[in-house]
Amino acid sequence: MAESFNYISFGDWEKIEGNVDVVTMFRGRMFEYTPPDTEKRLEGLASAAIAFLETLPTFLCSEVKLTGDAVSMLIKYGRISDFTPGSKEVATNFETQIDFGEVTFDDIETARSIFGADRFQLYRTHWAVREGDAREVLARLAALKPELTDLVTEQETPAAIDSEIQPPPRDKKILGAADSVESFLGLLYRSSAKAATETFFRGHSDAHYELTPSLLRQWDNGDWQFMPREDRLCKELLIAHHDEFQSDQYCFDRLVRMQHFGLPTRLLDISGNPLVALFFACSSKPKIDGEVIVFQVASDRVKYYDSDTVSCLSNLSNLTYGQKNEIDLTLDQDIFNQTDVVGKLLHHIKSEKGFFEGRIVPDDLGSIVCVKAKRTNTRIKSQSGAFLLFGHEAALPDAGQDGIEISRVTIRNKADILAQLDRININATTVYPSIDQTAVHLRDQYQSQQPV
Repeated sequence: MAESFNYISFGDWEKIEGNVDVVTMFRGRMFEYTPPDTEKRLEGLASAAIAFLETLPTFLCSEVKLTGDAVSMLIKYGRISDFTPGSKEVATNFETQIDFGEVTFDDIETARSIFGADRFQLYRTHWAVREGDAREVLARLAALKPELTDLVTEQETPAAIDSEIQPPPRDKKILGAADSVESFLGLLYRSSAKAATETFFRGHSDAHYELTPSLLRQWDNGDWQFMPREDRLCKELLIAHHDEFQSDQYCFDRLVRMQHFGLPTRLLDISGNPLVALFFACSSKPKIDGEVIVFQVASDRVKYYDSDTVSCLSNLSNLTYGQKNEIDLTLDQDIFNQTDVVGKLLHHIKSEKGFFEGRIVPDDLGSIVCVKAKRTNTRIKSQSGAFLLFGHEAALPDAGQDGIEISRVTIRNKADILAQLDRININATTVYPSIDQTAVHLRDQYQSQQPV
């Protein structure tokens, strides 16, 4: 694995100034801007993950401050220990080895280049595990603070640590491998059913795909692809095709329609039909193992399109990135509902539900819920479609979370499985019941074989 370092950033400069002995971070901000595979290995914060974090060199920084043309930030370098994971916050001791104080840069691009950071990262309270050599970062900082060169040089031969410690393996529950429809259904029937749950499925043509809505996908280095521009994506589509959304009563209805047409949203498609999921797992990449993911969702996590919780989560899409950054889910409910940003969110919710009480539960806003949508298009009908709706800074661990248990079936021999599915009328025509998909399916079905 590539060398890595902890990058801990706070918007409140008082958290960085002076002596810093203990650092606390909201759990929802852990591992933002972290390469996705590393994030999935660490997100459970089990003992092996904590041991790995404690071996890493650590940069404790403020968010950037703009003063005229100048850009500056507070930066400390050190090590963490006695990491304590809580349900809402994590805490760790921090030992400062080099205090760079306030570091001034010529411009924002220079600040980015120090840590190889995405521009948004410099304005975001979060904890990232970034790939890179901490000694190279120290050398760049020493060039800006030459009076600290001797201290930096001492750090270039850090105290010996256990170089064998790596992030723990990913915690995936694999039910088995299937190479036919029969073996696939057999694995499902042999898995234990849970009381007071509903079961849903999702198919991936590549078993390495992540369980992440398109809006929340990241580049390989951990930078966001779309999320900071969520509100603009939605508004631009509404402006361009306003008439298409006239029948949509709720923000959630609009997100479903946007998802249908390919816009990145905070929705993840799932299905109540395991054979539809199996079809998707086999529909492309014939030489690569696919995967069907099985979700056992607690009944109280299954919502309907008109749920108040669904309205709260869906309307996050109307907030700007800066506004979403102001949301603090650790606050007491009464204080939380008095904040300006929650007032803005309530404005959007009440535009579709004038009767809404106006008291949002912080834990609900950061949750993931399963939503049964209106069957307003033929694709949702044919695919027995539902959605996982991701709340503020929500992420779904490999093993699931409270109320959502996850297991997986590895899919092989895709071509033969597709032929079996076709015999029971599960094919592109029935899964994608649009004229263009039907035409393609008929073309492939009736095309004459090329003469030998």
